[in-house]
Amino acid sequence: MLSIEDLHSHYGSSHIIQGIGLRAEVGEVIGIFGRNGVGKTTLLKTIAGWVKATSGSISLDARKLNGLSPDRICLAGVGLVPEDRRIFPGLTVQENLELGLLQVRGRPAAAGRAVIAELYERFPRLGERRKQLGATLSGGEQQMLAMARVLVGEPRLVLIDEPSEGLAPMIVAEIFAIIRELRDRGCIVLLVEQNVHEALSVTDRFIVIERGQVVLAGLSEEAADREKLLAALAV
Repeated sequence: MLSIEDLHSHYGSSHIIQGIGLRAEVGEVIGIFGRNGVGKTTLLKTIAGWVKATSGSISLDARKLNGLSPDRICLAGVGLVPEDRRIFPGLTVQENLELGLLQVRGRPAAAGRAVIAELYERFPRLGERRKQLGATLSGGEQQMLAMARVLVGEPRLVLIDEPSEGLAPMIVAEIFAIIRELRDRGCIVLLVEQNVHEALSVTDRFIVIERGQVVLAGLSEEAADREKLLAALAV
């Protein structure tokens, strides 16, 4: 289980996350919504250790994460797919995925190769382009590579920031199919996404953030909750 309690974080003197609390169970996808600049991305980066938590607690399966370095948090089973993807443009698809193997210590080389082979089956486009440099991939292919590189580490908690931004509908459908698969495999997924209607199709619950605080929470399948969500985002 993921447990976040009274979380605060800052960028310099700017107080971005202001007391957020959140719990998520195994196999649950939670949508994180809100207008630009309200703290959604900062929340994901704080969980992943890219931004230091000022106070509060973050724990995964009762293991405290805040205070750990980003690499230690990654090794604890947390994967972040950032909005800017951050693939290595000068490395091939295969080399990018091989770097992802570093997320799991002590895994036999054969097991790592098997994981990458499985990912090529799940992302056939990447398999076709395994020898291409990251810089030569389309935006959708780069997004797939960013997700696949995280999944090489077989994380228990996956943080995904704006996966559909700028992508064609066909690619978006493939990305969201992978999110459904993660849920079915028992991963916890926190999804930041501007495409609210698409996100609601894969999320179990949602929260809305405003000025670094949760101002609304609801169930994605409840019509009344969805109406409240759309009203809140339209303000």
